[in-house]
Amino acid sequence: MFDKKTIEDIDVKRKKVLVRVDYNVPLDDSLNVTDDTRIKLSLPTLKYLIKNEAKIILISHLGRPKGKVEEKFRLTPAVRELEKLLNKNVKKFDEIFSSEIKEYIDNEMDYTDIVMIENLRFDPGEKSNDRDLARSLASLADIYVNDAFGAAHRSHASVVGVTQFLPAVAGFLMKREVEILVSLLELPERPFVAILGGSKVSDKLVVIKNLLDKVDTLILGGGMSYTFLKAKGYEIGESICEDDQIGYAKDMLELAKKNNVNFVLPVDITVAREFDRNADKKIVNIDSIPAGWHGLDIGEKSIGLFEKEIAGAGTIFWNGPVGVFEWERFEEGTKSIARAISDSSAVTVAGGGDTISAIKKYNLSNKFSHISSGGGASMELLEGKVLPGVASLMDK
Repeated sequence: MFDKKTIEDIDVKRKKVLVRVDYNVPLDDSLNVTDDTRIKLSLPTLKYLIKNEAKIILISHLGRPKGKVEEKFRLTPAVRELEKLLNKNVKKFDEIFSSEIKEYIDNEMDYTDIVMIENLRFDPGEKSNDRDLARSLASLADIYVNDAFGAAHRSHASVVGVTQFLPAVAGFLMKREVEILVSLLELPERPFVAILGGSKVSDKLVVIKNLLDKVDTLILGGGMSYTFLKAKGYEIGESICEDDQIGYAKDMLELAKKNNVNFVLPVDITVAREFDRNADKKIVNIDSIPAGWHGLDIGEKSIGLFEKEIAGAGTIFWNGPVGVFEWERFEEGTKSIARAISDSSAVTVAGGGDTISAIKKYNLSNKFSHISSGGGASMELLEGKVLPGVASLMDK
């Protein structure tokens, strides 16, 4: 199913290996890593390279520094976490490329050692896929390994450009992510149920249309559902709505009917007088949303309806919370959906930053078959797009 060469298809023994990882991790005000998941996900690839006595040169981005050095976006905190996880020293350079870095790697670095160079996005050439930057990065190594699925949808110098100068293969994480997400579209266990939430329909235009050719049931919740409810003629009060997408919503409802897809929307809503964590709230049917009130969660009947669909599924894909789960008074829908999916015997795959935050909030991470490390990349793959970071790797 994965038709690109991987780290196991190339001789890495005692080679200099440039590894693109995704260490775009959250930091607190003291610049400590608050979630090391992405670093942990890179460990199988790194341990394989250590076992094969490679020199490992790590490259990553962090945050959005806009092509200039910003102290709060240095990769030093990620290096500290990696050292703890591997129980191994990692040498960190405070620049992206220099003759000193190359000299160190070529002549001073021992096999099995790891170095990390500075945040790639400190150089504007990273995002513009600058050929000179890509060539400089490639000059550090013999082989390139892309294990940064979270950046695979970007045509950046460290993702695509460098593959023009080095033999380029996938790491273990990249292979696993692509295999699992492609299998959702091509060989899902039936019934295939997709649950989409979040605030905007416009963020998921292509995904919804593509999934309506693949799934048996599509459940919509969260802010995006109000655009569809309005398209069906309901009054939605002050609930979030993209009026310019109402025509699209009507088209998708028709497409679902045409494709015999069970299109499930909330039947009741938890509404609040104001958009506030402590606002007065009540549960109303979708035909009774009061003027001036905000829909902030699904109601009890909707939870039951969604849970019934989840319980009968063979495959479940979830992207997007179904309410403002960050506020305790409006988290019941998202919490219930997360628990129902985690209790399911189906193949369960989740993706997207808010979705992962919810899963972690309710301590359910180990109950899912797969949690994707790349929100944007996973959605583009499910849209049917070719990911540049995958396409640029060597074919088998």
